[in-house]
Amino acid sequence: MNQHNTATMPWRQSTQPVMPPRLSARRPTGYDMYPAHPLGPGKIHAGHAALADWIATQQLVLIDGYAGIFWDALHEALDAQLQQRGLRISWHFMQDAQKDPGIIQALVAPFIGKEGEVWGTKTTLQITDFFEADKLVPALDVDADINIIIGTGAALTYPGAALIYLDIPKNEWQYRMRAGAIANFGAVSPIAADEMYKRAYFVDWVVLNEHKRSLLNNIDIMVDGQRPDMPVWIYGKDLQQGIDLLSRSPFRVRPWFEPGAWGGQWLKQHIPQLNQDAVNYAWSFELIVPENGVVFESDDYLLEIPFEWMMYYRYEAILGRHAEIFRYEFPIRFDFLDTFDGGNLSIQCHPAFSYIREHFGETFTQDETYYILDCKDGASVYLGLQEGVDAGAFRNALEESRDHNKAVDIEQYVQRLPARRHDLFLIPNGTVHSAGANNLVLEISATPYIFTFKMYDWLRLGLDGKPRAINIAHAFNNLDLSRQGAAVTAELVSRPQVIANGADWQIIHLPTHAAHFYDVHRLEFDSEMIMHTDHCCLVLMLVEGTSIAVSTADDRTTVYHYAETFVIPAGVGACRIKNQGATRAKLIKAFLKQEHYVFSNITSARHGNPDEQ
Repeated sequence: MNQHNTATMPWRQSTQPVMPPRLSARRPTGYDMYPAHPLGPGKIHAGHAALADWIATQQLVLIDGYAGIFWDALHEALDAQLQQRGLRISWHFMQDAQKDPGIIQALVAPFIGKEGEVWGTKTTLQITDFFEADKLVPALDVDADINIIIGTGAALTYPGAALIYLDIPKNEWQYRMRAGAIANFGAVSPIAADEMYKRAYFVDWVVLNEHKRSLLNNIDIMVDGQRPDMPVWIYGKDLQQGIDLLSRSPFRVRPWFEPGAWGGQWLKQHIPQLNQDAVNYAWSFELIVPENGVVFESDDYLLEIPFEWMMYYRYEAILGRHAEIFRYEFPIRFDFLDTFDGGNLSIQCHPAFSYIREHFGETFTQDETYYILDCKDGASVYLGLQEGVDAGAFRNALEESRDHNKAVDIEQYVQRLPARRHDLFLIPNGTVHSAGANNLVLEISATPYIFTFKMYDWLRLGLDGKPRAINIAHAFNNLDLSRQGAAVTAELVSRPQVIANGADWQIIHLPTHAAHFYDVHRLEFDSEMIMHTDHCCLVLMLVEGTSIAVSTADDRTTVYHYAETFVIPAGVGACRIKNQGATRAKLIKAFLKQEHYVFSNITSARHGNPDEQ
């Protein structure tokens, strides 16, 4: 069990506070950091006492959950409540059935690379591999009023028994990890935060996501475990109904924000609810759904679940005609890169489809675009190579810089292009690129998000005072040398085209690269427009204007503000979008292309087609 004492020891490390437990505690003005979706009254419950009341009606209870839960604190709180009710409880702990940590370390080692390396390979392990088979099912105490089996994997023991599942958003998992308050699944003690994150991404999250997906129809109670002193929870049937409703409605995930070496000040200035004491904010995770959560509300209580539950229960309704291609992996990512009064991103590139698949086990790769939501005069992006670049000389200069801390005149090798508001720059995998200072970039991308091969980082240190990893070999294994000279502006700068218009509206196509499996439109309107999903999931953001109201066929209306990202599932069909501001609204829409050559490769990668290996 996790021995961390949350009452006396730091248990999370972040500039961001824990999400407030109640809707009324929020004070949003415009951009909402905690977008909540109403379930109606009586759906969300709070506190250990109420949870103990339900447990007291059972004879055998399994309390399962994600890695990172403070199991000892939960055990102590529930045990105290149940003893107050005069009940004799027999507790059984899943940690007692785990294999020796040394054995587990040997199991995971092939998937996490060497210490200090940035990446591993997604594991093929299953949750049962972490337990001793002969210890997995504990003998029950027939004299106890209630037997409770607690800890990650509890649902493996007595299928069909009453099941409580605890989950936490991935950002909170990371905040606990950085505080040294938790360890990886199957480990005894925490290690360096970057090593724990790597093991989590390539092992823990893969194993535990698959485990919880197997429990979809068996969960009696889902608990949001991000506040150890006050769990909020919902009955499984009510959660399923809420997810079903949301999968047919526009929705937002909860964004979260991170400082970084190159981070800027735009997000702080435009989102006053953010902690203004943070040195900067480099990223806003607007829709990086492996790490975002969805928030529900009932009777003023807020409950958050990781986004993957939405996909597990209702991926068909969300993705429509692309459902069987991507299944539980939401394909499109939106995030902000803030360099206002900050620095340049690293000079970097991303892996080819075959490379990310072979080396890291991903099913599709990190094809990106940069949409310039805002910028200062003179802002720029770095994109593509100079005409006639000497690749050997470029690599030598980068290695010399890495090894001897020498500056590189990067514009000898990489083009620097002016950036203007509403420009779209295309960054298919293998393209050298960087966002320059004084931009607020909306990064529209395929979902993979950690596979950045840094080639040059301007000789700076990370916020931890350590050099950031440089990955020149990986970069040159993937660098597309044909993206140079005039071909860069011809092929990698989107050329807007008006494809439809009316009296006070127009639709502008911002064509993406042939390698991108998604496309981008911008809807511009003074009063209102009708938009159809065409059985395709849409990801949108208001990039100019104050706010819009989105109404669906069932007469539900939701308001979205400037710079907020939202999703319209494929099953919504048609919706009416009204401009609520005094100036023209501009709305970015990203969506999957109807046909794309990558789709068949994604399907074969997921199912392990040997002909595609």
